[in-house]
Amino acid sequence: MRDLMYKIELLFHENQQCYTGEMYNKALSQREKLKNNECKMEDKHTIKEKKEHTTWTGANEKGNTEEPKADLKTDQYNQKEELTNSNTLFQRLNLHSQPHKLGPADILQITEPLQSTESCGEKELIQTFLQKLLMLNYRARCTKTNETNEESHNEQGNDSFRQEANSHDFFFNMGSVSKTSQSERIHPMDVQMAVFHCADGFLKQLMVTKLSQCQYALPLLVPDADTQQIEFPLWTFRQINKSWKMRNTNNEIISQTHPVYKAQTPMVSFFRFGSVSSSSSKSQLMNSLINEKHNTFFHRNCPGSSRTRVLMDGVVEIAWFCPSGKNTDKFTDCVAFCNLHGDAGVNEKQLQILTEMASVNVVVLPRLQKNDKNMIKLKQLYKDSKPLICLFTDDDDPAVAVMKKKYRIGLKDRNQAEVSEELRRAINKCLSESSSTFRLEDLSKHSDIRVDEEDDEDCRRGREAAQQMMSLLEKKYLTKIKDSFLPHQGKLWHQWSQKNKELHRPQGEETEMDISRKQTEMKKIREQQHETDISEFMKFFIKEMNADTRYKMYFIKWLGIILDERISPDLSVLHHKYDETWSAVLKLKEKHEPEKLTVKQAELERISEELRASTIGLEHIIREIGQIYESCSSVKNKKDLQFHFSSLPSLAAEMMISGFPLELMDGDAAHVPVIWISAVLDKLIQKLGDQRVFVLSVLGLQSSGKSTMLNAMFGLEFAVSAGRCTRGAFMQLVKVSDEMKTQMNFDYILVVDTEGLRALELTGRSTRHHDNELATFVVGLGNLTLINIFGENPSEMQDILQIVVQAFMRMKKVKLNPSCVFVHQNVSDIMAGEKIMEGRRRLLQTLDEMTKLAAEEEVCNAESFSDVIKFDVQNDVKYFAQLWEGSPPMAPPNPNYCENIQELKKTIISHASKSHGMMLIDLKERIKDLWEALLNESFVFSFRNCLEILAYRKLETEYSKWSWSLRSAMMETENKLHNKIENEAIHEVEETDLQKELKKTSEEVEKSMSEFFEKDKDKDILIQWKTSFEIKIKDIQENIVRETKKKLNEILQQRDLKKKIDALKIHHENTLYKKSKELAIKLKYKANDEETLKKEFDSFWKKYVKNITDNKTLNEDIDILRDVRTLHNDIHRAILHVDILREESEPNIFTEHSYSKYVIKKFTKKGLKENVKDSCRTFAEKLGMVQTLSREDETQIRSLVTDVAQQTDRMIQSFNISKMGYNISCIKQITDYIKMRVTEHQKGMKYKFKNEFFVYLVFSICKRANKMITDQHRLFKEANDPEIYVEKKREEYYSIFQKYCHGATSAAIFGEIICQKLKEPIEQSVYKKTARELADEMRSNCESLNGNRSNLEKHILKTLADKENFDKYMDYIDNPKDHFKRFIRDEVSQYITDKFSVSVLPKMEENIELLQQKIIKAAHESTEHVQENRGDVGLWLKSFTQQLSDVLIFSAKDLSGVKHEDVDDFSLLEDVIKKELPDILSDISSTFNTETFPVKLDYNFRPDELLIDHLHQCCWVQCPFCGAVCTNTIKKHDGDHSVPFHRITGIKGLMYRNTTNLSISICTSAVASDRSFYDNLLDNSVPWRDYRRAGGVYADWSITPDLSELPYWKWFVCRFQKDLESCYIRTFQEGVIPDEWRKYSKQEAINSLDTYSN
Repeated sequence: MRDLMYKIELLFHENQQCYTGEMYNKALSQREKLKNNECKMEDKHTIKEKKEHTTWTGANEKGNTEEPKADLKTDQYNQKEELTNSNTLFQRLNLHSQPHKLGPADILQITEPLQSTESCGEKELIQTFLQKLLMLNYRARCTKTNETNEESHNEQGNDSFRQEANSHDFFFNMGSVSKTSQSERIHPMDVQMAVFHCADGFLKQLMVTKLSQCQYALPLLVPDADTQQIEFPLWTFRQINKSWKMRNTNNEIISQTHPVYKAQTPMVSFFRFGSVSSSSSKSQLMNSLINEKHNTFFHRNCPGSSRTRVLMDGVVEIAWFCPSGKNTDKFTDCVAFCNLHGDAGVNEKQLQILTEMASVNVVVLPRLQKNDKNMIKLKQLYKDSKPLICLFTDDDDPAVAVMKKKYRIGLKDRNQAEVSEELRRAINKCLSESSSTFRLEDLSKHSDIRVDEEDDEDCRRGREAAQQMMSLLEKKYLTKIKDSFLPHQGKLWHQWSQKNKELHRPQGEETEMDISRKQTEMKKIREQQHETDISEFMKFFIKEMNADTRYKMYFIKWLGIILDERISPDLSVLHHKYDETWSAVLKLKEKHEPEKLTVKQAELERISEELRASTIGLEHIIREIGQIYESCSSVKNKKDLQFHFSSLPSLAAEMMISGFPLELMDGDAAHVPVIWISAVLDKLIQKLGDQRVFVLSVLGLQSSGKSTMLNAMFGLEFAVSAGRCTRGAFMQLVKVSDEMKTQMNFDYILVVDTEGLRALELTGRSTRHHDNELATFVVGLGNLTLINIFGENPSEMQDILQIVVQAFMRMKKVKLNPSCVFVHQNVSDIMAGEKIMEGRRRLLQTLDEMTKLAAEEEVCNAESFSDVIKFDVQNDVKYFAQLWEGSPPMAPPNPNYCENIQELKKTIISHASKSHGMMLIDLKERIKDLWEALLNESFVFSFRNCLEILAYRKLETEYSKWSWSLRSAMMETENKLHNKIENEAIHEVEETDLQKELKKTSEEVEKSMSEFFEKDKDKDILIQWKTSFEIKIKDIQENIVRETKKKLNEILQQRDLKKKIDALKIHHENTLYKKSKELAIKLKYKANDEETLKKEFDSFWKKYVKNITDNKTLNEDIDILRDVRTLHNDIHRAILHVDILREESEPNIFTEHSYSKYVIKKFTKKGLKENVKDSCRTFAEKLGMVQTLSREDETQIRSLVTDVAQQTDRMIQSFNISKMGYNISCIKQITDYIKMRVTEHQKGMKYKFKNEFFVYLVFSICKRANKMITDQHRLFKEANDPEIYVEKKREEYYSIFQKYCHGATSAAIFGEIICQKLKEPIEQSVYKKTARELADEMRSNCESLNGNRSNLEKHILKTLADKENFDKYMDYIDNPKDHFKRFIRDEVSQYITDKFSVSVLPKMEENIELLQQKIIKAAHESTEHVQENRGDVGLWLKSFTQQLSDVLIFSAKDLSGVKHEDVDDFSLLEDVIKKELPDILSDISSTFNTETFPVKLDYNFRPDELLIDHLHQCCWVQCPFCGAVCTNTIKKHDGDHSVPFHRITGIKGLMYRNTTNLSISICTSAVASDRSFYDNLLDNSVPWRDYRRAGGVYADWSITPDLSELPYWKWFVCRFQKDLESCYIRTFQEGVIPDEWRKYSKQEAINSLDTYSN
């Protein structure tokens, strides 16, 4: 009970107006005494404060009034003194440390969502207030502090005090109970005004605009917190409009909308004289006149109020009553109400202004003495002609009209409703008798007050600039302004947009000529658009925006304000006309009067057009800039401008950063200006960096509250009025606060607002196609889409839901995964849980039904909405209360609506925290892709996900690096093991050994892959390929190991096979060494006679070489083609009618344009008629009249030829001819393999190959391999022919001979022999290692070789264009794989030539130096090893060769032909090696040059061959139509084949059916047309749009419509038209090649390649 009583006491002190009459009189008496005492001791300022705020009710136990005790008075004074200091207030609100004025950027950020509680800490009051205000939550002013709540609930005051308090204190002396040391809570209006004082002009304006939307009173006159100078914040009112309805003399309802600063209305001013004493609150009384259910003016009885306030005295607030046109309106016209806070006697300037401008003055008065100083002012008011209403706090009389326009009303002990009604009647009476009106703007004419617009230089200069710009529109009809001043976005832009849609949506069988004609027309429109003069209006805007001025943002704001002011009256009239005409149309429809109806409908359309022409805003000015930019970007010859057009996107980017929305889709043209949007986003990236954004889009019916919802959620300013509804789509950036970035992983939320679905177009018809476009566009663009539904009626939802479901279904089919949240607007405030569940169930049921309907239209298997998108019906469906709490125009926003907004915001943040959004650069590409696909009839078919394509290409590039790392590491291992095999250090190779060698690199690759998939900015896109690429890398690793093992085992076998040859070489070396040594000993006495020695040695050498020549068994020369002819003439002479392989015949299967002549039709079990038909066709084929093979067959055969050629190349390399020599059995193996492949290919085909095909294929392959085989055999011959081998040793043995003659020791000679033997292995090792390093370097530094397959193809095409060689072009077209190889070889050769001195030579010198160090180290350590173990020369040699076995092919067997048993001076041996080795290495180095480098490289270790082997592990499948090669870097890749750009089909010889005319169709434009192609295999025509229906190779290709210009192949056809016609013995029909194609230059063709390979 004690606790309860204590709480009651606290409540009593907070609600002091609830007194009995006796208590009131006592309190009043005491207050007067206290006031008199205070007047003697306090200065004027303190008096003012105390008069406003001091209210106390102390009474003694006898019930008599008495003066308060001194100590109590002192406590009260100290507490109030703390709050009367504004600095203290700002400190408590954490505003004292602000380095600058608060701006919108500080507030309009995504922060932690507000908690549902109504309290927060003092430091958070500002943030909480602003967040709630931005969300239109009028409870923003009712926020309490946590400290206050805790203190009241914890029952402040200790237990001992309570125990000591007696009953007398409890019941009478309440002050002793309640007064504690706690500080006063901060007054809510102090929070509002503190923000106002600390805000910059933009935030003040935003804040006041939101206060107005909350139906709150607005600051009109504000004393400065420090100087008390009065400010009129006119700027803050500039964006506020008020709408109301009233009845005219004919009792018709008239709607009016005016900016509040322009509105001419009566004004009623309220003020009081003296301090607060009445139980009636002036502000509360005013609220009852305006809206008794809403606290328009804050008063002392409002929640959260406190006894003390700091910043409100002298503040004048204003509010408007706006009638609704109903009989229940309290006032029939719009009326302004002004409220002066504090004592009017003290705030004289404010009083003067109000009384001068008011239509009616209302004053609240206590009982005043005749000599009261305020009586002078009151008498003046009484004498004034303006109506005066006095409210007496001490009288209880009803309203009395003392005289005309003078009323007195008593307040004492009166019913407030009764008082309010009397006051309303009195005001209405006064207003009816007064013609005085008030206009807010006129306040600025008063002297001695500061007007913010004039005081702020930036604001003033911004206004002046905007006014100067708007002066250019003077005396112009509103409907003509757009055509005159914004011409670029008018007729020409609309024509271009329409043409672009026609281009992408062809009617009938359009040809390339038709497409080119449309593109030409579009270019001409762009040229006309570019030639259109830029108006002075737009030049002025661009100049101001490009200027480096501080007032730029003020200029933009002012421009918008003045534009609205200029057009609003005319728009209002037009809307009124439209409403009248629409009503007339409806009536005529009911009356069935068609003729009159037609006339009225035409009038309605005319008014609609006028409305469109008259609607002008900032968005149209920016749209004009966008079209100026697009027209400049689209023409070659640009006219001189006063500015550089490239600066224009920067202007729009700056505006976006500053918080302005940017038009994404032009609502009038129903088109996305992709060039402009892309340029703006590029500039945005330049200014902000490539930020990560979460795209939030919204869809809903027209006027369903989408924009209002977004504005409330994020504090934005999308257009929401009925006359200015969103058209098209707009996007606006909302910054994520630093503390939220860690939670959300985003920098910005990009909000996309759209026009309403089912909106009436200018023709008055709903366009479902446009709705589908819009829905698909914003759903595809958004990471999350809010689906806004007005109400709960399923029939209202059905149309929109079908559109939405269809959009999501399209996203699923193109592998985009947006999410959605459904928002039901305008639902009753209170819904039972069961009803909510029922609503969700009904929604899900409707969604499932719509899914089935959409699935039929989209040809998709889906039974329920959950099959289309991940959707949680419990959490992703929100119910919103009605927006207004009551009936507009005076209704404030519903607080429950604001709470719903807060909950939705939490849901959005939750979705965002689980998403990775997209980078701005990706957003740019996504916009392009979506719009390009939407331009075509079939979105899913047309959608080309550039983000996915770019991400995949990046993955291909990384894959190429990973696979190269594995190959490069295995090459090192292979070389090391190869050396060891040749050195007989190892005798077998196991896969496990190779895997161990590769383990480190494999782990590094795995780590790199993991980091790439986890950290790359496109990780969300890349994740879909993670598993498959991990498998591919594993597979390639296994293949590398398997292939290396196979190679090394072949080397092992070959090592054993050539032992006989090696034995013969050892025999010769032994013999030479022995005989030269014997001859030296014999001639030792003639050691000084060099001539005799040389003569004797030459004689000996000549005899020995002759002996070898007589016994030589190796073949002299080889002839590959002769062997091919020999082999195949024996086999096929009986079959072939002629000798097709005679020497002068040169069949080349690779250059054939068609393989029809090499096949014959298989006969099947058909009827007589079919077989006769086939026989006739076969006969006709022989005459060359009919093309037997389908495009698919041609492609399959070409693939066979290409693959067989590649595999035979590998076979030839595996023969290791350079080591083993050539044998005709090589040709036999190749022939058998080709035979097997050809036979296998024929199985299941409707044709079989003629014998000529097999023979020509073998001959063509062998002819191509002839040089490679011949070169390798030459190397074998040089290395193994005894005569050549011995001849190469001549100088080496002559040197040994000389040294023996001169008495050299065995150790010295052996050392020299070792150095001579090391020469060839060293040279071989240096070349091999340098080749590998060069391949590595070129993979990084050579532009053509350092990327993916698309990059390589781009460089090939550029090279072909540069050289303009038709034969090379056809080689590339017919034999792409071989051409790629040749290109890589040429690139490597050129690179080596260009970089030899700066890259190749330094590598070789470094490698040779490393080998020198290793050899000398091996010699030294071997010497130490022998000396420590007291070994012989055998041990030394073993140690020496083992240390070098992994870097050199050098072993003890290489010295087995040299007798060295008598070598025992190992130190001397080491010294000789140290001395002789540099000379050997110098000899090797001297041969390093660009000519010898490619010659001395081992074929299998040439850098070009290493790169070919790596880069050719890709896809080689060709387009069945144009022959373009799939550019996927991976051979057996997942998904469809594709190329960046296709070719003209005639390049491959494709003709129009039943003609000899070469086709000029391009695959990517053909698939967008209604044309068909004829497939011989199907014996039927297939529409290009449905090309996959043809099956086979067609079904494996992804060809998306692309109507961009693709100059490259168009230039090629025009440049080589005659060559193509000669090649195919066909013609391009005269006039069929569009003239536009002939205008492309070679450079334009080359430049276009960059567009399609990025």
